[in-house]
Amino acid sequence: MTLDELVRRVAGVLPPGAVITDPVRLRTYECDGLTHHRVVPGAVVLPESAEQIAAVVRLCNEYGVPFVARGAGTGLSGGALPRTDGVLIVTSKMRRILQVDLENRRAVVEPGVTNLAITEAVREHGYYYAPDPSSQQVCTIGGNVAENSGGAHCLKYGFTVNHVLALEIVTPDGDVVTLDADDPGYDLLGAFVGSEGTLGITTKVTVRLSRAPQAVTTLLAAFENIEQGGQAVSAIIGGGIVPAAIEMMDALAIAAAEAAVACGYPAGAGAVLIVELDGPEAEVRRQFAEVERVCRDSGAFELRTAAEPEERAAIWRGRKSAFAAVGRISPAYIVQDGVVPRTALPQVLASIDRLSAEHGIRVANVFHAGDGNLHPLVLFDDAEPGAGERAELVSGRILDLCIEHGGSITGEHGVGVDKSRYMPKMFTDDDLDTMQLVRCAFDPRGLSNPGKVFPTPRLCGEVPGVRKGVHPLVESGRAEQF
Repeated sequence: MTLDELVRRVAGVLPPGAVITDPVRLRTYECDGLTHHRVVPGAVVLPESAEQIAAVVRLCNEYGVPFVARGAGTGLSGGALPRTDGVLIVTSKMRRILQVDLENRRAVVEPGVTNLAITEAVREHGYYYAPDPSSQQVCTIGGNVAENSGGAHCLKYGFTVNHVLALEIVTPDGDVVTLDADDPGYDLLGAFVGSEGTLGITTKVTVRLSRAPQAVTTLLAAFENIEQGGQAVSAIIGGGIVPAAIEMMDALAIAAAEAAVACGYPAGAGAVLIVELDGPEAEVRRQFAEVERVCRDSGAFELRTAAEPEERAAIWRGRKSAFAAVGRISPAYIVQDGVVPRTALPQVLASIDRLSAEHGIRVANVFHAGDGNLHPLVLFDDAEPGAGERAELVSGRILDLCIEHGGSITGEHGVGVDKSRYMPKMFTDDDLDTMQLVRCAFDPRGLSNPGKVFPTPRLCGEVPGVRKGVHPLVESGRAEQF
C-alpha cells in the first residue's frame, strides 16, 4: 500500500518515535477545536526542524500523498482536519524562541511556540506581542499565521498579518524558502498569512514586538440589555475614540462564565461591555472620562474600573474563558465566527434572538464589538434527536445574516472545512477561480491541506488560465524565484 510504504520511508528521515501509526494514538489528532468534524489521520509525524518537514513533504510529493499541517489543534473551523489517506505534520515539538532582538523590536520563533510565550519572553524588557486570541495560552504562532488570528486587541493593533515581518516556509514542493515583508514585488508574505495551510507549512516566524503602553485602564460596564451596550459602542467609536479593545457578552454568556470561573460580573446584567484604553497617561485619562460618560448616558447601571494588572485580569477572566465556559451550561455547542458592520449589530443580534426562539436553540453572544466580529455560541444537547441539525441550521443562518448585512463569514477563525460551502454566497465563480490560481502557483498538485477553504477544490488544470499539469511560475519563466 502506498501510504504504508511512504510511512516506512518517512520513519527513516525522522528521529525515533516521531511517526505515529497506532490507531488509538491517531485518534488524538482526529479533530481540532471544532469537534463535530472528525477524521482519523492515516499517519502522524512529529518533526523537529524545517529540514525534517521538507523531507516529509518531498516524500509526500513522490508518492502523491496529501499532507496537513497542525499546531496545537485549537482552531475552530476544521482547518487542521486530517486525511485518512494522508500524513498529518504536527509542529508541536518546534517550540524554541530562536532570537529576541529588542533593538529592532522583533523576535524569531518556531511555529510551536505559544502566542503568550512570546509576550512572556519580552515582558520584563517592556515589550509584548500584540495579537491575543482568547486561546493565547495554548494556541501556537504557526496556527496563528495559518488563520491570520486576531483577538480582543485587534481593533487597535490589527491581526497576525500586521505583526509578521518574515516567514520561513516549506513549500508544497518541499523547498525551504523565506518570505519577507521587505521583499520587492508581489506581497507573497501577505498572501501566505491566512492561507490556512493550503500554500505550505510555516517553520519559522519573525514577529514584530510592540512597546508596552505607558498607561492601561480597563472598564467594565453593566447594562440591562444588549441594545444599550451596542448604543455605547457606537457612541464611543463615533466619538473618535479607538480603544485597545471593546468586547461584549450577553446574559447567557455571562451565566456560563460565572459557572466556569466565578468572574463576579454585576448581578442582573443583560450585557456587559469591557473597554480597555491604552497609551500616554494623559490621553488615557481624557478618553476614559469620555467612555464613562458615554456608558452612563447609554444606560449602564454599574461601572467598574481597573488600572492594575491583577484587577484588569479579573475583569478579563470571564471574557477570556467564554468559549470553554459554555460547556458548563450546554452538553454541546458550535462556535460561530462572522462579521457585520458595527451599525448593523442591533439588527443582527435581534435576528439571532428570533432564530433562537424559532428553532428552540439557545445562542450565547460574545463578540469583538468594536469591529463587529461576532462569536455566537450555538448551544444544543447532542443526545436530543434533531438538536444537532437545528443547531447547524441556526449556525448557518447566522452566517447568512452576516452576508446579508454586508459582512463576512469569518473574522479570524478561518474557513476550513466548516464554512467552505458559504464561500459561493460571498464570491462569484470567477472570484473563486482567481483565488485558486494563487493556490496553483504555490501548490500545483493540490497536496497541501486539500479540501479546505474552497467548496469545490479543483486540480490546477481545471482552473481557467492554467494549463493542465503546468506550474504557473514555470509557464511564466519565473520558477527560479521560488
